[in-house]
Amino acid sequence: MKRLIISLILTLSLPLLAHGENQLAADQIRTEVDKIKVPALNLFRQYLSIANDGHKPDDIANLTQWVEAEFNKRGFTTSRLATPENPLIYAKRMVGAKRTILVYLQADGQPVDRSAWYQENPYEAVLRKSDNNVWQKGEWQDISWDNIKGDIDPDWRIYARSASDSKGPNTQFLKALDVLENLGVSTDFNLKVVIDTEEELSSPHLPQAVLDNREELASDMLLIFDGPPHRSGAPTLAFGARGIAEMTLTTYGPKVAQHSGHYGNYIPNPAFHLARILSSMKSADGRVLIDGYYDGVEISDQVRAILAAVPNNEAQLQKNMGFSTPDQVADSLELSIQYPSLNIRGMSSAWVGKQARTIIPAIATAEIDMRLVKESDPVYLVGLIKDHISNLGYSIIDHEPTDEERQNHKNLVRLNYDIAYPAFRTEFDSSVGRFARSALVHLNAKEPILLRTMGGSIPISPFVDTLNIPALSVPTVNPDNNQHSPNENIRVGNFIDGIATIAAVLAQKVE
Repeated sequence: MKRLIISLILTLSLPLLAHGENQLAADQIRTEVDKIKVPALNLFRQYLSIANDGHKPDDIANLTQWVEAEFNKRGFTTSRLATPENPLIYAKRMVGAKRTILVYLQADGQPVDRSAWYQENPYEAVLRKSDNNVWQKGEWQDISWDNIKGDIDPDWRIYARSASDSKGPNTQFLKALDVLENLGVSTDFNLKVVIDTEEELSSPHLPQAVLDNREELASDMLLIFDGPPHRSGAPTLAFGARGIAEMTLTTYGPKVAQHSGHYGNYIPNPAFHLARILSSMKSADGRVLIDGYYDGVEISDQVRAILAAVPNNEAQLQKNMGFSTPDQVADSLELSIQYPSLNIRGMSSAWVGKQARTIIPAIATAEIDMRLVKESDPVYLVGLIKDHISNLGYSIIDHEPTDEERQNHKNLVRLNYDIAYPAFRTEFDSSVGRFARSALVHLNAKEPILLRTMGGSIPISPFVDTLNIPALSVPTVNPDNNQHSPNENIRVGNFIDGIATIAAVLAQKVE
């Protein structure tokens, strides 16, 4: 009965899709993708070999040249919108259409710790197979790239940095353009593409670049080919993403670490101060205790029904991840990520393990991230945190304390923060929502999973707010891809199917 009620609510709340609006039949798309899958995988392997650490200008210079050349081959004109350090690559192909779609792609990747990878060079892609398709060291067997020919096992995986995040989607997009070209189909809209080479650095120059080029970037909607789908792996559309702000808290003890036997019970320990601050911020069941932190978040019955339709097996999820009881922010995972989060992403004070020593440390530090939702004003949330810490009896500074400040304040805490970008969210019944849903239904003969908000963050709000356009994400990789971690990978079947997904979207007519 619950499923029936949800189905009825979804039917009533979202308009019926108009079929027959795609320029290609689903079997045409899949047949052509099958023809080009080998050259697509070879192009992907070549792209993966280009280092793309955003901290290294030489990496990004080589990457930029490759990306621009590939877009030029496909009839795009390329330029760079911002080049203070890493360029914001811009490619456009105008076909004289009334409508224009802007596409966001990411080309840079996380740094590499080679010692943590099960291969010598994370930029030299390795092809692997496994009998049980579950990641364990030793469970996956390296196989030759000579196996990339007609008969390809979709469960093989390609291991390399940025395989899924996000050189996979980049390559899928390029090859989807080739699918349309091979079938003699032109897009029903003009295409403008922004390729970000600083996404893993929080895209510091993107907001200003969008402001400076708002007329050039003017479009009717924004599509993002990035991020993983729902963990079930089913076709997914994500209508929003959380923003992110970061904070560092530092508490102070002696100017130099001191012997805990000589001075224990006398010199204040900064680790205990930090522990008190952090523990005061959340309840034992995971709810933020800072007054006003969740203010403004309201979820209608209609939205609750759509979120309830997302096929999460939370009991299995908890078992797989090894915990018994989730935080009690809301009644489900999907509801929980509709609220701003407060996360300790790292802590440090002196030494641990075999390096531990009997000292009172000089400082204690915590790194915090706050995932923002549409209702969150990050400046307001930072202000709430400052007020909360002040009410605990701490004097807040934003610099290393002077000797005078150490003498005049009993409890000092240094607080520094950075707001990367706010959240964005598009209504389910929006022009871009109807467009992308229709394309995925056309290709797969079933409705995609609709996510109101992705848990992760992508720098899309500058486009949405400045250009005043709706946006959504079309994820095309496997959910268990180890993005940001060692041994990042992409499932070959997902890579191939993602080309078909993007081709179906690009072949769709705009209403």
